[in-house]
Amino acid sequence: MIGQWILITTGAVVISAAIAVLIGRARETAQAEQMAAALIESAGRLANGTVDFGTFSELPPPVARFFRHVLTNGQRLIKAATLQQSGLLRTDPAAESWSPFTASQLAVPGAGFVWNAKVEIPFAAHIRVRDSYIAGVGSGRVTFLSAFAVASEAGAPELNSGALHRYLAEAVWFPTALLPQSGVVWRPIDDHSALATLTDRGTTVSLEFRFNEVGEATGIYSAGRFGRFGGEYKQVPWQGHFRDYQVQADMRIPQYGEVGWYDDGVLQLVWKGRVLNAQYELEP
Repeated sequence: MIGQWILITTGAVVISAAIAVLIGRARETAQAEQMAAALIESAGRLANGTVDFGTFSELPPPVARFFRHVLTNGQRLIKAATLQQSGLLRTDPAAESWSPFTASQLAVPGAGFVWNAKVEIPFAAHIRVRDSYIAGVGSGRVTFLSAFAVASEAGAPELNSGALHRYLAEAVWFPTALLPQSGVVWRPIDDHSALATLTDRGTTVSLEFRFNEVGEATGIYSAGRFGRFGGEYKQVPWQGHFRDYQVQADMRIPQYGEVGWYDDGVLQLVWKGRVLNAQYELEP
């Protein structure tokens, strides 16, 4: 009799846990869908819906070379981009272990992004990481088994700034978002680099973009992007690299990217990933 009750109790616990996971996942999925809808809704209509090489004469030479290399004269601007990614990440630059991830990212030029990643952890479990920048507000949320919240934050000025920095860097995957008509102001540095500045809803960030002779953007650098270290926000040098450009929807985008933070003058990578697929919706 006692054995039967143990089996019944164990079964009830397992069933209750499974139901809790299903309910939690349904809630998190619904929230992610709502965020994607809010991102699309927050996008404004761009004044000029096509790429015009004739307007590049006032741009720094490496920037003009980049646009001529990755874009096509007369093409329509990107309205939304959906990227599928896979790679490795670590939450702490000092950590030795890396975790595999797969992710889907929705990016809307002029509005922001929603990045939804499944990160594998030991014992066949996973965590869900969702980062976003929507209507000037950055947010981050981590859930265990895509169901139970572990950490969540939104709206801190430092988080907003860091998320806008990320959006600007990742615009190489939806490159019409880097055009002046998309709000980016370019200033020359030298023959192979230029400073991009973007202001959105009171937050301003700048990134140094670095280019090769071909016209590819091979890297980005910030002397101080906000990140959370030791439980508090700090501005730390941040750098990324891009390579393996391929044609997607008549545009050239890098298939591989990596980013990291500087620690005592040494770059410590925290994210390495590849774009598995990229789909674009263009302005009418």
